[in-house]
Amino acid sequence: MNYFKKLLVAACALSVMSLAHAETVIKFATLAPEGSTWMNVMQAWNQDLMKASNGQIKFRFYPGGISGDEKDVVRKIRLGQLQAGGFTGVGLGEIAPEVRVLDGPFLFRNTGEVDHVYKTFDKEMRDAFQNKGYVLLGWAEVGFVYFFSAAPAKNLDSLKGIKMWMWEGDPIAEASFKVMGVNPVPLSIVDVMTSLQTGMINGVYSSPLAILALQWFTKTKYMSSFQLANASGAVLLSKSFFDKLSKDQQDLLLKTGQKHLSTLTALSREENKAAIETLKKNGMTITSVTSPEEIAQYEDMGARARKMLVGKLYSQDLLNKVEKSLADFRAKFKK
Repeated sequence: MNYFKKLLVAACALSVMSLAHAETVIKFATLAPEGSTWMNVMQAWNQDLMKASNGQIKFRFYPGGISGDEKDVVRKIRLGQLQAGGFTGVGLGEIAPEVRVLDGPFLFRNTGEVDHVYKTFDKEMRDAFQNKGYVLLGWAEVGFVYFFSAAPAKNLDSLKGIKMWMWEGDPIAEASFKVMGVNPVPLSIVDVMTSLQTGMINGVYSSPLAILALQWFTKTKYMSSFQLANASGAVLLSKSFFDKLSKDQQDLLLKTGQKHLSTLTALSREENKAAIETLKKNGMTITSVTSPEEIAQYEDMGARARKMLVGKLYSQDLLNKVEKSLADFRAKFKK
């Protein structure tokens, strides 16, 4: 009998040791391609995470859209096939529509304004994600978005002649193009390159860094100088998965996430600037929007587009608070 007791104790001890050394793997999907700045930072985060946890927790990456469009990734997280994702505003809006106020067309003029609004509304946005079953591990903005096209789009009238892509199902883009009078071609982001090659579309909107990473610049020759919006981005983790982690693991994820995703935002801003110079060297021509009247026209269209989305994505109260906060910030630093 003592023999069997010893075997049982030994088996229990081995089981406890196995559990203690079991890896926690976070399956993470993103549209960002391997070798891009986004994935390089994610790899660095993973190394940091594994080192700090003695190999107890790590990411398993599915980059480059191999898990599908962002809507597919959201669905797979809900099914438990994935646990986390790196999202642009389109994916974030699938989870918590109100956060799309951050992607409002012609809302921001510079990164100072972006930082102010994100800081001011951070808790509100974190709560929005948590209420939908997700934990925000950190913001990682895509950056300012511009129009790119095979033919020059020097003004609003010429833009209407472009076969412009629209991310299928994106209400922000839909409202923006509606007030501009542009009739876009709705497509999944994974179909854009093929559609550029076949001529189905000859215009896209993107950050400079993203258009390089996705190789769309090879099919476009012109870039607008006036940004359409500042595209948000973030890494989200399933809350049900997060809640099963130990307190130490939770704290480690949040701490390292803040560190590396802040680095990613800073790198993205610098590399978006450098990407514009790279695009120029590759023959990209930048068309200028310098007239104050033109700028005022675009900003007016942006205000109307943002208003159209009240009740569909966010409340009038939230939009008012964001726009007032931005107006107060501008007044404070107005020279």
